[in-house]
Amino acid sequence: MIRRAVQRDIPGLMQLLLQVDMVHHNARPDLFKGPATKYSETELLEILRDDDRPVFVYTDAADEKVLGHAFCVMQEHIGERVPADIRTLYIDDICVDENARRQGIATALYETVTEYARQCGCYNVTLNVWIGNPDAQAFYEKCGMKPQKIGMETIL
Repeated sequence: MIRRAVQRDIPGLMQLLLQVDMVHHNARPDLFKGPATKYSETELLEILRDDDRPVFVYTDAADEKVLGHAFCVMQEHIGERVPADIRTLYIDDICVDENARRQGIATALYETVTEYARQCGCYNVTLNVWIGNPDAQAFYEKCGMKPQKIGMETIL
């Protein structure tokens, strides 16, 4: 079942955020501390109360265990000099528990996010994916996403 996350989901969200961090840490230990989570429980509670930052969870029907999440951020570029006036739903994070992958959970979460964005009148759905995460990149391409821009670096 997919629904908006609520306070009782915070322990499950914290576990998934740790898994996400470790994927990134293993790919880029120079940029990501590990093990760590990008939000504290207090910060998560604030996010869950913010309608501009919807969080969706996929839960096990039997025990409501959080098996996957999608953190999103509503972004508006209105009245700026160069960018067109658009509303975007940015996917900050999609994660499926490492023991529940390849069961269609990520696809269901992605479809929920895109439908939500459509209902909110968004022009597009965007996200960033790290080069060191080829499985995620392949998944998003399979969902029909196309590269929008490329971030580059020189390590000094």
